[in-house]
Amino acid sequence: MTITRFAPSPSGYLHLGHAYSALFAAAEARAQGGDFLLRIEDIDIGRCRPEFEAAILEDLAWLGLEWPNPVRRQSEHLADHAGALKQLEAMGLLYPCFMSRKQLNETLSAPHLAPGMGPDGPAVTDTDRLISTEEHARRLAAAEPHVLRLRMAKAVAMAGPISWRDVDAGPQQATPEIFGDIVLARKDMPTSYHLAVTVDDALQGITLVTRGQDLFHASHVHRLLQALLGLPVPDYRHHRLLVDETGRRYAKRDRSLTLRSLRDIGRTPADILDMVALAC
Repeated sequence: MTITRFAPSPSGYLHLGHAYSALFAAAEARAQGGDFLLRIEDIDIGRCRPEFEAAILEDLAWLGLEWPNPVRRQSEHLADHAGALKQLEAMGLLYPCFMSRKQLNETLSAPHLAPGMGPDGPAVTDTDRLISTEEHARRLAAAEPHVLRLRMAKAVAMAGPISWRDVDAGPQQATPEIFGDIVLARKDMPTSYHLAVTVDDALQGITLVTRGQDLFHASHVHRLLQALLGLPVPDYRHHRLLVDETGRRYAKRDRSLTLRSLRDIGRTPADILDMVALAC
């Protein structure tokens, strides 16, 4: 049975792009006689708010969407993510990085140290080796704030050749090394998007991950984590991104195009379906 999900972050109101993504996932599940689930990705405690979550639930219900299972909130399942981190740590794949983004940029500005560019920015590697062993030990003993990075080269070697399937693009050879040593836990969050979404998709039994084209490359990382953690591998389908007349994709800053504002001016769910041009 096909199981899809919509997983918004409650850091703002849903806009037309969110509506398209939610309706797309629900339509995929319905076409296969499967289930559509809802997950609230609220690990960013600095930006996520209860009022935004309440608005998400209200907007989705207004669109006519339903989900058979209780809503999964990531913040209520941090132990699941911590367990995955411990598993990766036991495999010798994690290391603490004490350098801020600014410090990394300054340190890596030298031509002979400059990393290649990955989908999310500079693909840094082995950042713990940019400071002395003594300094690293001192900071660790002092419990200074740090992030946990995945030792990508070792992880890729351990996983071996891996692939994943995109419904539209076909079979894909996973190349997570293009990201460098990704962050899997932050000093202000005990997990990261990459780790949490991979673990949660597995625990919710998601068989088809639907999301925007902007997250296509993230699937390389998620496939690696699945291989390392022994998790099931879903299929993926990356849909187009809705853009305005200037070609800029919709974002939470577009307050005039939030579902809440459109409802306030009298738009109906049918109007929203027409606006996102999705046949459900």
